[in-house]
Amino acid sequence: MSSSSTKLVFPASTIANPKTTKWQFTWEAQSHTSILRLILFNPNLKPRCVGISVNLFMEQSLLTVEVETGTLLRVRVPRVLIDPEVPVNCRTFDDHIEVKVSLLLPVDHPLVLDLDLHEPEGENSGSDNFFPFSVNNEIKKLSTKEEVHFYCGNCSTKLTKGIRLFNEMPSVDWQDVADNWFGTCCCSFGGISEKLVMQFAKSYSCIAGVCLITGASVIICKEDLIGCEFPEPKGYQTYDSQMNSAKVTSLTPRPEEENVGVKPRNEVSEMVIDDDSSTCIPSNWKNEDKMKSLVGSSFEVCQIRSHDNGCCTNTLSERFPKEKENEMNTELLEKQKIFLKGCLGDAFMLRHSNLSKDVKWIEFLCPKCSSLIGSYPCSSDNAPLDDGVRLYKFNISTCLPVRGLNDLFREYTLERMFSRQLLEAAQDELTFRTVVRDIHTKSPLSQIVLLNPNTWCYNGYCSHNIEPVAKINMYPIVKLLFSANINDMELEPRDVEEWVTKNQADEVFMLPSQVKELITNLEMANTMLPPSHMLMQGFYMSSLKR
Repeated sequence: MSSSSTKLVFPASTIANPKTTKWQFTWEAQSHTSILRLILFNPNLKPRCVGISVNLFMEQSLLTVEVETGTLLRVRVPRVLIDPEVPVNCRTFDDHIEVKVSLLLPVDHPLVLDLDLHEPEGENSGSDNFFPFSVNNEIKKLSTKEEVHFYCGNCSTKLTKGIRLFNEMPSVDWQDVADNWFGTCCCSFGGISEKLVMQFAKSYSCIAGVCLITGASVIICKEDLIGCEFPEPKGYQTYDSQMNSAKVTSLTPRPEEENVGVKPRNEVSEMVIDDDSSTCIPSNWKNEDKMKSLVGSSFEVCQIRSHDNGCCTNTLSERFPKEKENEMNTELLEKQKIFLKGCLGDAFMLRHSNLSKDVKWIEFLCPKCSSLIGSYPCSSDNAPLDDGVRLYKFNISTCLPVRGLNDLFREYTLERMFSRQLLEAAQDELTFRTVVRDIHTKSPLSQIVLLNPNTWCYNGYCSHNIEPVAKINMYPIVKLLFSANINDMELEPRDVEEWVTKNQADEVFMLPSQVKELITNLEMANTMLPPSHMLMQGFYMSSLKR
């Protein structure tokens, strides 16, 4: 890349190493290519073009660069298969030195990764970077334990009571799900998908003792949280459904035999639906054996199918008495009705389809250190809308010590979860431009453009001493451009809206504190680049681990 006179000045807090006189290095390689590139620079010095010599010591995994008389820089070489027959290539630029090394195999080749995995335990600090996150795998590991407590990732405070049951959180965009289930049915009678959606809306709620797991969070019932108090929800009202024109009525608590539709809060029949078997499980069955016995069985409330002919039946009275059908159609609690407008998610990178003007998100802080550990949806009463709190995996631990070898969430970070979902959106929506907005105000906080998701790198500071150097692992990153309200750059809302429209950019909504942390990570990665690499087309160059 050509040199540039543009100079960026970041706050001192964003500089990774306060010793600004030290030389910085970045190893970089592209997937499926056999070239390893080293970028070497000192922000306060310009390399001299005369007298630079480079030596590669493969036995010690060490590369030395003599910049000027008396200055010898030592750079650790990552675990790669170097081709010894090809000489090392070195070039100097205005603000950095570039060294290219030929490889026998690309850095992401299975044989290279296998070499790393065979390192003795304790030496292989980066192997977990090669594995994708898996909700199913986490559920299996958590379920093998007698019970699991979750801890604050910042101060190690115990956050929850013992949890024994773990399930994957099913999609709660039930209108689309139901339409997909019944949209191609041979019996084209109306209302069945709507009834299924409303039945889910009436039964959905978090249950004490059960943990629902999503890609970015775990959902814990508020009753299982230790040392936390929540506002009491306001009185309930019933409304007609969006699919029916029944008159809006108001309900007050009555004896169970007189109450039609909705019971008082302490008597509401709460249910969860297992995503594999579509089993409705009453929450008052606290015994886990009873709950587990239902998994895999057909459900009686939601399913309307004639097992004789293998097709749907128009006779609703076979499973639903007329009065039950009417109450299911017309009477929904205020908080339950919100579920009909789309899924709630976990407030991490929400889309437009997840938002509702009737729902706001409250940041959930650790009761001891007040660090952000999660969030929960609420309505006007600030009480958890579904009785559940979302704890973000990158803010909590499954055991002590935090980030220890037995901590199932030790490899989760905000930047890795963000980059993972960026890539998923790029694959699904074919969009490489994203605007990050404040989930509360909807104002733009950052613009992001994906450049290359198939890059591997490692960066650090050069060593001047002769002590043995430790082996290092390259890790996968996503190269990108970003802009935000930092330094002298400010986002103009009108310009951002034009950019979104022109480029059909994706839009995500996040908690402002998470966006602030994300931008800090992006700034840190930017400082590991020479000045000529920091800017491109008005955006900052940066990267995120994936």
